[in-house]
Parts: sequence; structure tokens; C-alpha cells
Amino acid sequence: MRLTINGTPRTYDGDPAQPLLWYLRDELQLTGTKFGCGISACGACTVHVNGAAVQACVTPMKALAGKKVTTIEGLSAAGDHPVQKAWAAANVPQCGYCQTGQMMAAAALLKETPRPTDAEIDKAMSAVLCRCGTYQRIRAAVKDAAASGMGGR
Repeated sequence: MRLTINGTPRTYDGDPAQPLLWYLRDELQLTGTKFGCGISACGACTVHVNGAAVQACVTPMKALAGKKVTTIEGLSAAGDHPVQKAWAAANVPQCGYCQTGQMMAAAALLKETPRPTDAEIDKAMSAVLCRCGTYQRIRAAVKDAAASGMGGR
């Protein structure tokens, strides 16, 4: 099957039940997408499929034929996406493990809802757990990215 990952056309002919996470990490060496739980409970593995935030640990390769996948590496190669810049400015990460999933969830939210309310931020970001509890900084960074005018990016 054919799919696109971070703008690069790919052909996959492996196990159709293999989770996207392992294809990204093991076969493509895109290790920014993290393994956290393997059951879609923590969100550390959040990526975009056709612009929507999904958990790569439970997304089988067979569901991706003809689709576009974006990982944290594809959000911005230079690390200058408004969400990435806001994360750095707000000093969000502590341990950092969930942060790629957090940023991918935030980017998907802001693309869909350029000026989210606190409730919309909380709902969208609730799919990604932060063991360090940096939720206030996460919300502030989402608001900063929204204020930067990234809407639709």
C-alpha cells in the first residue's frame, strides 16, 4: 500500500496489523513519536493522520492506505512551528516524554480551532497525559501559539 509520511511518499508491504508506531520508530527511524502505553491511554504516540490527531500505538498500518501521516519530525524540520516555539518559550517540558504527543495534539487543535477556549484546550489536550503535571504551562503554550496567528497552519 501507499501512504505519505512527513511529505515523503512511502510504500508499505508488511503486516497490515502492525501499529503505525512501530513502522515509524523501527523501520523509518522517526523516534520522536514515543511509546508510552500501547493501549491509547497516554497519548505519547500522538501523530496526525490527514490532519487529525491519532494515537500511533493503536493505528494499524492497514488503516493508512492513501493517507498522509505527520510526525513531530514533519511538523517543522527546523523546529519553528508556532506550537514548538510556544513550547520552548513557556518552558513546558520537565521530563519531556509526553511533549511530542502534546505538541501534535495542540497543533491539530489549533488547525481546527484557531482561537480555542480553555475548555476546548482542556478537552483536546486530555488525550495526552503528562506525568509531571505541566498542564498549566501546556495551556499557556497553546494560547501563545494561537495568539501567534498560526490558525490553519
